[in-house]
Amino acid sequence: MLALKSSFAPASGYHVPSVLPSTPAPTRESCPPGACTCDREKLLDDPGSDTRVLMLTKDQEKKLIARIETISSYADLTHIQELIHSQLGVVLQIIPSVHGVRTVRGLTIQLAPRPGLCRKTRQSVPAAIRRCLEQNPQIVYALLDAHDLLGPRIGHELPVPDNRTG
Repeated sequence: MLALKSSFAPASGYHVPSVLPSTPAPTRESCPPGACTCDREKLLDDPGSDTRVLMLTKDQEKKLIARIETISSYADLTHIQELIHSQLGVVLQIIPSVHGVRTVRGLTIQLAPRPGLCRKTRQSVPAAIRRCLEQNPQIVYALLDAHDLLGPRIGHELPVPDNRTG
């Protein structure tokens, strides 16, 4: 924790705090009753719960969507995945179908269910990623290659069968 010491301590004897009080981080407003299944209240009632996901306000969500739509490489996509996980505690899963991927619709894109994660966010973030991937097919190819769905990687060649008889 950062401790700030003041060199301007008054000589009159009253106490100056050594650490500035922190302002609480803004949290997402609660959804209308019955409109969402985010379990926000349940999350807030548990004192030991991880409430980082509530820091994603509606304005922050709009910024995240805008940032997702500007992704231009696979490295950028994985960086965003890591940031979402580290800052919000939410896992973004992008999984290609084992039956093959012909279009972006063949990818399963979802935010792992988590208390406090709004239903609209669980829909809007994957939709933004899908739009990004439709505009940047090279990211899809890199994603498929990372999952070894485009064939074996260099150094991982399949063995050549020995057709010799004998």
